[in-house]
Amino acid sequence: MKKIGITMGDPAGIGPEISIKAFNDSALYERCHPLLVGDQSVIEHYLMNHPELSLKVNVIDDPNEGKYTFGTIDLIDLNLVDMRSFQVGEVSEVGGNAAFQYVKEVIRLALDKKIDATVTNPLNKEAMNSAGHHYAGHTEIYADLTNTEKYTMMLADGNLRVVHVSTHVSLREACDRATKQRVLDVIHIANQACKDLGIAEPRIAVAGLNPHCGENGLFGDEEINEINPAVEAAKLEGIDVYGSLPADTLFSKANGGMYDIVVAMYHDQGHIPLKLLGFVYDQEKQNWKAVEGVNITLNLPIIRTSVDHGTAFDQAGQWTASEASLVNAIDYAIRLAENTNK
Repeated sequence: MKKIGITMGDPAGIGPEISIKAFNDSALYERCHPLLVGDQSVIEHYLMNHPELSLKVNVIDDPNEGKYTFGTIDLIDLNLVDMRSFQVGEVSEVGGNAAFQYVKEVIRLALDKKIDATVTNPLNKEAMNSAGHHYAGHTEIYADLTNTEKYTMMLADGNLRVVHVSTHVSLREACDRATKQRVLDVIHIANQACKDLGIAEPRIAVAGLNPHCGENGLFGDEEINEINPAVEAAKLEGIDVYGSLPADTLFSKANGGMYDIVVAMYHDQGHIPLKLLGFVYDQEKQNWKAVEGVNITLNLPIIRTSVDHGTAFDQAGQWTASEASLVNAIDYAIRLAENTNK
């Protein structure tokens, strides 16, 4: 079975508790050998407060030492925090540094071929940056530490898969980044990602940047000068790609199965439709009924999938957070590990 390295996430967030919930499912061990990278003191704290869980922590130094049997959480303990060094549900340098170090460790393990894929729990960008690690998020950490220049984020939920030309930049900068070369690069990455997921002949849709794709230059000329030429170049390579297409109807078509993946031009263009489907809020109960999307960084030399939500400090420590997104992220990591040679 594939060894999957899972980061604990910011210890002040929901990462520790949803990790425990995921490890408390015997079916997980039928699909992979799960390994948690984090802090023993935090995991033991939650287990102590939930004696109904018959889980034990097995601290190891190397993935090959894991038991990988249900009832045991195999853990690489970085011993960075204890429960007295931070406040659950609050931003802290301690939590930000720990979350970053967990990510750095799973990347090292994957690059050293000691694990087959990595899965990340949420970190808090403010906390991480206050600790001196100046990144916009997980995606940029992975790109930097693996020396990857061309990469993109893919979000997935059910039939809908979305990749991005730009993500964590201002809307003004996002417009400037929608160049022919970048759009073409992302089409290439999207095409390969679908094949890695077992889709033999991917159908790729490319969204326009402007309303109605600019109406032939009336609302902007980025489609004419940059996006459409990239689509035509990809078609000449034999890629089954369509666009540019108006974003206001495109995502519904993709979710219905017309396309296998969508190339979005900027962060919110891709994130909003995906999270509208994957995140379901229950007004009566005042909590999230479902949080199920998956975040995948593409074109890395290693596999990285992630939950598609944040640290949820307002829920941390209450044992109400759902592990669904983490379970989905693990399943995607397994699927990619089985279909690629990374």
